[in-house]
Amino acid sequence: MKTRWASNPIHGPSYEETTECRGITVKVNASVPARINIIGEHTDHFGGLSLTFSSQHRLELTASTREEGSRGNQTVINLWEASGGWSADLDVDSNIPIGAGLSSSAALCVAIVMCSQNNIDPMEISLEAQRIENQVLRSNCGLMDQISITHSKEGIATLLDFSRMSIEGFRMPDDWRFKLVDTGIRRSLSETNYSSSEVKIETRRIHAKEESSRVRAALSSDARALGTILNESHASISDNIRASTPEIDNMVKEIQNTAGVLGARLMGGGFGGMILALIEEEDVLPGELLVSSGSAFLQETL
Repeated sequence: MKTRWASNPIHGPSYEETTECRGITVKVNASVPARINIIGEHTDHFGGLSLTFSSQHRLELTASTREEGSRGNQTVINLWEASGGWSADLDVDSNIPIGAGLSSSAALCVAIVMCSQNNIDPMEISLEAQRIENQVLRSNCGLMDQISITHSKEGIATLLDFSRMSIEGFRMPDDWRFKLVDTGIRRSLSETNYSSSEVKIETRRIHAKEESSRVRAALSSDARALGTILNESHASISDNIRASTPEIDNMVKEIQNTAGVLGARLMGGGFGGMILALIEEEDVLPGELLVSSGSAFLQETL
């Protein structure tokens, strides 16, 4: 067996290029990280800012050539076919919790695009992954998740400016330590109405503008100041765009009042998933520290 790594972590040879004779089984594997959004929630639809990084959680998609038709989970097959994938056995292995605000759907769609298409750059991957997520999963998602996980660098946060579609690296201060607290509540993206008529578009626009200001402030903040920013963000998510619930608000408040916690907020699309907590020391709250990981990458084996 020969293993070949693509020279660019995302680019790789096409199926046609590697199958030089019939009978050869080609396996293409995409490894895609989860997205952690430090600050800048619900801003991408309004040309705002987000500050994100990729965590140690990853999704692995393996696509192996087969003679006729694709085999695997039906949703994965639907995404694969929407992306123009070839006949393949499709296997997914992931430790990214589903419906928990860690971009599990975006990670799957990015992996689908990386394995099915050849030599397209990270932004094109992001756009195509968004397209098939909108089409197949019926999610009115923006581009924050896809861009974050295709452009991330180990140890570096990513500052996204959706007004200019620009990406800039940001080295996080050493005293920024994060953990996740699971609300235990899951939601489907297709059931999350990002454009609910119950919240006026102007209110959502104001939230995005104020949230973007919080992102700018975070860039020059120590951990204690960032904690205050996270708390303010959650208040806006709950009170203004109403993407939280009383049950989750109580959980967030309890975490915010825990000794050694500097700030906390609900992360992701809302109505469930994970609470992001900023902590003073590693032993505050159970669970592991979040670690900034590298970007999505592609591997091929023959």
